[in-house]
Amino acid sequence: MEGVYFLISLIFGGSVLASTVKVINQGDEALVERLGSYNKKLEPGLNFVAPFLDKVVYKQTIREKVLDIPPQQCITRDNVGITADAVVYWRIVDMEKAYYKVENLQSAMVNLVLTQIRAEMGQLELDETFTARSQINETLLHELDVATDPWGVKVTRVELRDIVPSQAVRESMELQMSAERRKRAAILTSEGDRESAVNSARGKADAQILDAEARQKSVVLAAEAEQKAIILKAEAERQQQVLKAQAVAESADIISQKIKSDPTTKQALEVLLALGYLDMASIIGKSDSSKVMFMDPRTIPATLEGIRSIAGDTATDSSGILSQPKFPNNNLS
Repeated sequence: MEGVYFLISLIFGGSVLASTVKVINQGDEALVERLGSYNKKLEPGLNFVAPFLDKVVYKQTIREKVLDIPPQQCITRDNVGITADAVVYWRIVDMEKAYYKVENLQSAMVNLVLTQIRAEMGQLELDETFTARSQINETLLHELDVATDPWGVKVTRVELRDIVPSQAVRESMELQMSAERRKRAAILTSEGDRESAVNSARGKADAQILDAEARQKSVVLAAEAEQKAIILKAEAERQQQVLKAQAVAESADIISQKIKSDPTTKQALEVLLALGYLDMASIIGKSDSSKVMFMDPRTIPATLEGIRSIAGDTATDSSGILSQPKFPNNNLS
């Protein structure tokens, strides 16, 4: 009988000892109530409580947790229906407030986040919800952190995951984007055509300018070439005349000396003068600007007689130098 009592005492003592010792894991905390009122908070490690008087009423982790916010319908400022969901990162910083200030902390946070998302989306237009997502996240983080501070909760991060417009809005947006693409394509095409026309006009203008400059240079070069040709021709004629004059002077000097040394050369001089006179008439007849010259054949002997007299005067010049011949007047018509 004593063994039974001992066994009962042992079991009862073990249960009392087990209810006295509480082990809290690292990263967790627990709240203890004594006779229905808050007594103390249990830290990670080995803790002792009074049996039958103390009771662990709340045990929760103080590590950061993720709160998944389900999709919900929102209305933007321009009356467009969208569906938005989010992810909230949070942790408990005051276990007493988290338990005693709010009932069902996680449910309260979900409803608070949904309310804040609807309120924030209602202040923005549809286009702003897509372009200002970072700004929306920062605003939600600030608002939720302030709202959950009395609950002993610290919100560390808020991320909007998906913002999905309604089917009708998506179709309208697709039509708008398609029209915008066609508009941009038309603008690019028109700009390309304009640049092509401008480049073509500039090319034609440059070609005309170059052609005009080339013609101008050609005319200038032709005029310069013609001028040089005229100058060269004039110089050649002048050189020819100078050479002829020199030849005539030299021949006259030679003939004068011959006449002085040999009087018989007088007849030869008369023949040469007559032939020169006839050659001069032939040259005048071949000239393009010449007139028709008529000569009476009966005057040829008189002409030759005049040439003979000129040659005689030349031969008997007292100065000893061949004088300028004086031709008789011929009947020219």
